[in-house]
Amino acid sequence: MKPGILVISHGSREEAWVKLVDDAITRAAASPRLLHIPIVSSFLEIVEGRLIQDGIDALENQGVTDLFVLPLFISSGSTHVDEIGQAFGFPWLTDLEGDLGIFRVAANVVYGEPIDDDPEIAELLAANIAELSEVREKEALLLIGHGSKEPVFHERWQAGLTKLGERLRALGGYKRAEYAMLLPDQAAAKLAAMQKANPEETVIVVPLFLSRGYFTNHVIPTRLEGLSYRYNGQSMLPSSAIESWLTRQMEEGLQRLNKS
Repeated sequence: MKPGILVISHGSREEAWVKLVDDAITRAAASPRLLHIPIVSSFLEIVEGRLIQDGIDALENQGVTDLFVLPLFISSGSTHVDEIGQAFGFPWLTDLEGDLGIFRVAANVVYGEPIDDDPEIAELLAANIAELSEVREKEALLLIGHGSKEPVFHERWQAGLTKLGERLRALGGYKRAEYAMLLPDQAAAKLAAMQKANPEETVIVVPLFLSRGYFTNHVIPTRLEGLSYRYNGQSMLPSSAIESWLTRQMEEGLQRLNKS
């Protein structure tokens, strides 16, 4: 048995986005338990020469026989997480078929889980918005994630956002926490409803994205245009919390490989 780890994230045309992900994986892989384990960072799309099949091939060319696949995505409600699983031969979550086909892979594969409502990530988000807070008992949080309008996936996003929002509210002592998805387009309506119901509260908007980019810099501000809120567009990377999450997941993945 020779274990290996394939970390999969979405990919971007922005080189800075790709570098942030690569740097986090490199630092996470410096854990003593991972030092001699082949680890490859690959992408669902866009990053030429570093797609998922490229990563599989690179690891198997190093002799890897048992492969832990870790999806570096925000939510288990992501359709991408399911289509990646489908392409590795795992059961479909719904009848929604992905377009990745079936990967060429000889290794025994164990599939990991995305971030969802991880407590350490809640602490990271709390630190991200601390500068925006003045009187927390008069402040409400609005978590905004990509979301999905597909049945089952939508409900998974709902569950994860609800749990993460409650963790974040409790951590910071905020008055309340709500959530909205960009798909379907809920953000403006949710923020307006929060302000109408509790006009005395200031709303802090919390973006749930790995890295700054199109969604944090353009989509969220555009969707919320004309409404009053506090926002700094801070993403999850770079941060030691994501690196720690990656390390924990990879170490636990190796344990699962040993048992499989």
